[in-house]
Amino acid sequence: MAEPINIRPCESIAEFDQITDLEQRIWQTDARDATPGHIALIATKTGGQVLGAFAGDEMIGFSLAFVAQRAGQTYLHSHEVGVVEAWQNAGVGFQLKLAQRQDALARGFTLMEWTFDPLAVRNAWFNVMKLGAVMRRFIPNLYGVTTSALHGGLPTDRLVAEWHLNAPRVQAACEGKPPALSADAVSIAVPLNLPAEPTALALQAHIRREFEERFAAGYVVTGLEKSESATAYLLQQGAP
Repeated sequence: MAEPINIRPCESIAEFDQITDLEQRIWQTDARDATPGHIALIATKTGGQVLGAFAGDEMIGFSLAFVAQRAGQTYLHSHEVGVVEAWQNAGVGFQLKLAQRQDALARGFTLMEWTFDPLAVRNAWFNVMKLGAVMRRFIPNLYGVTTSALHGGLPTDRLVAEWHLNAPRVQAACEGKPPALSADAVSIAVPLNLPAEPTALALQAHIRREFEERFAAGYVVTGLEKSESATAYLLQQGAP
């Protein structure tokens, strides 16, 4: 893995089609749940963002984002960021996110959002503690039940990550300084070893209720904390 990684915008139809192939490899899914190459092409033509991570001539990762709007604010919705298995845990995903942020800021965006599975605590740690994102919204079963082996046949519940690109916590996180943990935060714990179905379905439903109740009361995910048996989301009311 000593080869330098080059991250740049994808431009050709062949590169957009490569993204479809990578999706199926990374998420272990079939073509029904993969994004066709022409969708990535249209994203680039309509103000979105499609970046590839290359080791030499080989695409080993990518990011795909669309222009979005909510409550009068225009932002980028990062639909996917993926890295092939052989290059995972090598910092490629972090480089892709930094490149997304740099490009977004250069084009005048101050917010990027994406969704992720609340049970995927490794992703949660990356999003909150490595990138400085916060969460205040929950979408039950966003994509329905998919063909992805990684989803395990469960409903695709998703937290919405808000990445406020100019926020001090984001700037600090991108420089390697994780957000400080609040002493007065409430927690929602996810066990490190998830049970098999049907127990996993009951656990997922329990965690869904906890997030929905906390978010309805004005709480925001601002940190995470690990123990030997679980990772806990830490939530504060009204912040940031």
